[in-house]
Formats: sequence, structure tokens, C-alpha cells
Amino acid sequence: MNESLSDLTREIVAFRDARDWAQFHDPKNLALALSIEAAELNEHFLWKEAGQARIEGVQEELADVLIYALLVAHHYQMDPAALVRDKLRANEEKYPVDRARGRADKYTEL
Repeated sequence: MNESLSDLTREIVAFRDARDWAQFHDPKNLALALSIEAAELNEHFLWKEAGQARIEGVQEELADVLIYALLVAHHYQMDPAALVRDKLRANEEKYPVDRARGRADKYTEL
């Protein structure tokens, strides 16, 4: 990845602002759009065997999910990379390798 998340977010915001769409991008609508796009991503896998999803459709919907997630983070002035790193650290504590490796159990069941 050559481009930083900050650069990418600036590009998304510039695209949005050029169209005067910020007026529609309050946190509620961004969260709803994110959820809807995630559901559209799921549609590409519904009733299919592993590997049958059209990669082009997956790419398009995944891009929409990422765009809305970055816009939510931008709205709240959050650093997406820091959010992910913090969550990984929290998950490292919940799911230590020696107990979680190869298991899909919730951390309370390990």
C-alpha cells in the first residue's frame, strides 16, 4: 500500500465535498449506509459455494464499505489506523495465541 489512510480519506472527502454531499453525511446516515453496503457485500456470497462470488462485485461493495467507514472516522476525527491497532491489542488480550489458535470460540469460552 503506497497511499496512507489519511491521503485516501482526503480524496474521499474532496470527492464528497465537490458534490455538496456533506449535508447528507451525518453519523446516522453514514452508519446506515455502511450497514447497507455491508449487506450488499453479503449478497455476493449468499447461496454460493466458497470461491463462487464474482470478484468485481465484491470489490465494488467492499470499496463502498471502506469509504463509509473512513467517512465515519473522519466525522469523529478518529485515526482509522490507530482504531485498528487499538482493537488488535485488545483482541490480543482476549484471544491469546496459546488458547485461541485454531479455535473459533468467543473469548469468554476459551
